[in-house]
Amino acid sequence: MAGSTREPLFTRAFIALAAAELAYFTATGLALFALPLYVTGPVGGDEASAGVAVGVFAVSALVLRPFAGRASDRYGRRPMLVGGALLAAASLLLLAVTQDLAVIIGLRLLAGVAEAAFFVSVFAALADLAPASRMGEALSYNSLGLYLGIAFGPLIGQALLDAAGFRAVWLGGAALAVLAVGLAIAIGETRTAAPEVGVPLRIVHRPAIPASIGFLSSLAAVGGFIAFATLWAERIGLASPSLALVAYGAIVVVCRIAFARVPDRLAPLPLAAWSLVLIGIGLVIAAAWQDGWGLLVGVVFMAVGITFTTPAFFAAVFATASPSERGIASGTASAALDLGLGLGPIALGLIAAPFGIPWAFALAAGIAFAGAGWTAGLVRRSPARA
Repeated sequence: MAGSTREPLFTRAFIALAAAELAYFTATGLALFALPLYVTGPVGGDEASAGVAVGVFAVSALVLRPFAGRASDRYGRRPMLVGGALLAAASLLLLAVTQDLAVIIGLRLLAGVAEAAFFVSVFAALADLAPASRMGEALSYNSLGLYLGIAFGPLIGQALLDAAGFRAVWLGGAALAVLAVGLAIAIGETRTAAPEVGVPLRIVHRPAIPASIGFLSSLAAVGGFIAFATLWAERIGLASPSLALVAYGAIVVVCRIAFARVPDRLAPLPLAAWSLVLIGIGLVIAAAWQDGWGLLVGVVFMAVGITFTTPAFFAAVFATASPSERGIASGTASAALDLGLGLGPIALGLIAAPFGIPWAFALAAGIAFAGAGWTAGLVRRSPARA
């Protein structure tokens, strides 16, 4: 153990990768905050329309993510990182010139293409750069970009919205994505092994599928909450509508730093199962305790749970992949992101429109508990791998 902690982790490329993620996901967090308000405000849509606008990117991302993983293995990480960030910038920039729901949905599909290319390559590059003995720690630190983005993106979005309206929000998001382009170029190429010549090209890493299903449940539950947190905060009279998302992101960031080494010390699948239980408890609290305090207490439980799900599930996934398979393993596991963060808001929007947002949160809690049961079942079926 003493020897493993001396293996270098915070290299120049590792830091540049984390900074690129921060810029990209701050733009994403800005969009998550502003899109529901934009669709239910100037565009004139309802909660179901807002859920579709937030989540429809999953359609294109889900279709393309496995191919992005293969392309990342074959052509390298950097071209995919740069291309994905450029497409994200374009999708945000064009939101500034439309209030047509159909066009907005089309731009969100473009954002899904960007997400597929960028996210798959980020995690493949991380697996290239991190020592095997510090993989869980690397995942904890590196994923801070995602949660800092969720924390700061809404703050930036609200400041831009208050100062200059929605157009400023979309322009600011596009600028952040362009910054991610520059940082991705600075990383350099991290791929250490290309697929062997003559080996059939696969786009799905089958050993990663069982753990990815558990990962999907965590993302569907939390993705649904994120999509409607701003609207629910407004309706229960929270002083700042962005506070719930800011608190969520901030708590995850603090916990990821404080407990960065935990995923390397505990078996990943049991850790993931208990984390899903915490997410479910937080959603039950948010659904049942319908005021600002209830929302924030629920956020605390969800944030602590999600602290460990990503590093735990990805550690389990990468343990099944060789260096030349990291792209497709990342593509297979991160397809859960599209289904969870995309289809989760759509499904919950269909519940929220007729029955109310608390019922949507209750459905998300059920998804989290079901995921905990599935993941615990994986431990029982294969205790050695767990």
